[in-house]
Amino acid sequence: MASLLGKFILPIAVGAVALVLFLGLVNMTRGGSPNLSQKLMRWRVILQFVAVVIAMAAIWAMGR
Repeated sequence: MASLLGKFILPIAVGAVALVLFLGLVNMTRGGSPNLSQKLMRWRVILQFVAVVIAMAAIWAMGR
């Protein structure tokens, strides 16, 4: 379980956070829609929360 979380699921979650962050930066530099920027910011915060929960679950599973 810890191996699955740490080696596969966590990198996917971190990659999703990085992708949304990158899309938000691209939108801002191109002068895109402020509404889209807000939506991307909300998604980034949600995905960061999910990534932290997955990381904590992996650490907890390694300790068992």
